Amino acid sequence: MTVPEGVDSLVFDVFGTVVDWRSGVIRDGKRLGERHDLDVDWAAFADAWREEYQPSMARVRRGEIPWRNLDALHRESLSDLLDRFGIEDLPEDEVEHLNRVWHRLDPWPDAIPGLRRIRSRYMIATLSNGHVRLLANMAKRAALPWDVVLSAELSKHYKPDAEAYLTAVEYLDREPGEVMMVAAHERDLDASREAGLHTAYVHRPLEWGPEASEDVERPDEAAYDVVADDFEDLADRLGT
Repeated sequence: MTVPEGVDSLVFDVFGTVVDWRSGVIRDGKRLGERHDLDVDWAAFADAWREEYQPSMARVRRGEIPWRNLDALHRESLSDLLDRFGIEDLPEDEVEHLNRVWHRLDPWPDAIPGLRRIRSRYMIATLSNGHVRLLANMAKRAALPWDVVLSAELSKHYKPDAEAYLTAVEYLDREPGEVMMVAAHERDLDASREAGLHTAYVHRPLEWGPEASEDVERPDEAAYDVVADDFEDLADRLGT
């Protein structure tokens, strides 16, 4: 498996691929629970919130609601989840702080070392459904070494719409075949490949927690241009 000739830029999915969203939501949920004496299964809460992610964006893609950024979509989902989990009478500033947990997620342990190695040879950028401010806040807090922060927000199309990928390519001043999409999600990679990008899969079996890890299958090596165990392995395969 070799890197396709001409690739000089990599764009990265972020939630689940670079950062561990589930542990971050559980962490902040537990802190909230301690402050307000809440008896909540925060792991179930995190999973339920994430499960609202694709349906909320699909409403934008179908034109049912106008474009709004991920903070706004998460806030709508959060209101429903608070009711569903019986969480009542929280101060608005606490609700807003919890909603912005997605700005405060921690990277997987291999992410920063791998990104630093990859950056020594390639231009590296985000390509997330998170909006620019969210991604910039996350990078600043966690010291993620991006060359540039790109987002689906720039195209006003959420992935997996082709416009999200092609707008990022345009901002990088490249052709699709000169850019590689990196993600832990096959749907994301399949859509980016249809848009003309090259693809690298990174295996994240713990994204949905230890109990779900055995259900996350690693694709065959031939499924994408690169199939890697983590970011350090990805850096090895990229020759950095």
